[in-house]
Amino acid sequence: MADRGDIGWRLTAGAAAFAGGFVAKKAIALAWKKGTGKEPPTNPESPEVALREAVGWVIVMGIGMEVARLLATRAAAQQWAKGTGELPHHLKIEV
Repeated sequence: MADRGDIGWRLTAGAAAFAGGFVAKKAIALAWKKGTGKEPPTNPESPEVALREAVGWVIVMGIGMEVARLLATRAAAQQWAKGTGELPHHLKIEV
């Protein structure tokens, strides 16, 4: 069973990843609109969306969201370490 620290970290990391993803989605959509002059596709799976546009959107969104999640989780881990004096156990590098 997970201890209280582990549950606390999971909630903190989940909230950080959610917030980072929300901000990233807005930023990526804005960048897409500025770069292409068009709104991002709302449903890239639809055959009505050009394949090139759908694949481009999926690549940009996938990479952008993963980078945002990574950065948000790292920032949360740094704050967690400041508050608790150590990183969450699964983020420690064993030497």
